[in-house]
Amino acid sequence: MPGTEPMRAAARSITRRGPGLRTRLTLLATALVAAVSGLLLWLGWMLVGNVVAAVPRLPAGTPVRVGGVDVPAELLGEALRNSARHQVLLVGGFAFVAVVLAAALLAWTVTGRVLRPLHDVTEAARRLSAESLDERIALSGPRDEVARLADTFDAMLDRLQAAFDSQRRFVANASHELRTPLSVIRTELDVTLSDPNADEAELRRMADVVREATARAERLVEALLLLARTEGVELAVREPVDLTELVGRALRAVEPEARQRGLRIKCCEEPAFAVGDPALLERVAGNLLENAVRHNVAGGWVEITTGSDPQWTTLRVASSGPRIPGDQVETLFEPFRRAGIQRTARNGAGLGLSIVQAATQAHNGRVWAEALPTGGLAVTVQLQVAP
Repeated sequence: MPGTEPMRAAARSITRRGPGLRTRLTLLATALVAAVSGLLLWLGWMLVGNVVAAVPRLPAGTPVRVGGVDVPAELLGEALRNSARHQVLLVGGFAFVAVVLAAALLAWTVTGRVLRPLHDVTEAARRLSAESLDERIALSGPRDEVARLADTFDAMLDRLQAAFDSQRRFVANASHELRTPLSVIRTELDVTLSDPNADEAELRRMADVVREATARAERLVEALLLLARTEGVELAVREPVDLTELVGRALRAVEPEARQRGLRIKCCEEPAFAVGDPALLERVAGNLLENAVRHNVAGGWVEITTGSDPQWTTLRVASSGPRIPGDQVETLFEPFRRAGIQRTARNGAGLGLSIVQAATQAHNGRVWAEALPTGGLAVTVQLQVAP
């Protein structure tokens, strides 16, 4: 029957684990108490024997009655020692059994109370799934090791819930973004093909629209793949990179659009070396400049500055543009978020700053943005300086 063998293997792995922690702690405590009690009983047995053996000797032939039995005087010490040791073994044996049983019962009860919070953690972990990540242990009581474990588990659940929520939003937004160009393509094809009188000009117009929508979908897929490859990975290449040179290359790519919109660009000139992957860092500079140009106003400005200190190399791209509320600045680093732009806009996928943030974090750097009082945005990237 399908699935039977894995279940049997799981059952075998469970049965091989041996007794539980509560049983092991109880057995350990009982064994320790039994060992100490046995040692004390043996010491008592030896001590009583030695003390009784020190009884003064009586003259030979003196009649002595011990326990209703006449004992020769010369054997009195040995008889008293044997009698005392017998009493110690008899009474001590009952006490030994009582102490061991009491220790086992007490250890079982105490370990059960101590381990109860661990059972709560275990049950919470068993109940968890992607649909129930909002549950928390919220353990009360003394802040001991178990409580710290429960708090750590709750903090882990907070991070997992945030990651799952972010993943759900990302998938939903990606689906929405990909649906837009596909819908445009399908609509254009349906409208054009349903028109029996469509001429060559109409077909060419339809082809241009389809090509533009296809290019947008291709750019979106490439951005998604770059974001997926960048997030949470180690860099394969680490070498000194001049950010000023990368900015120059990225600037040449956006110059035609900047001239068309009449933007004034002030660029850095002094070299600023960082350590990292040249391809990823060029993508960072390119995304920052593309955002600064595309989300600007006609006749606006763009200012690019670089600099270095003993620890960090800084790249700052500031630009004019529409006013951005301060509480929305941090959300711009989330995928598919655009400041003041509808989702159906065709001038970007909304992944530029997300890729910048992922690439910066892959370089163990820092990135932040700030809204300018006169309108627009300034994004600052700090990377480890090259030696």
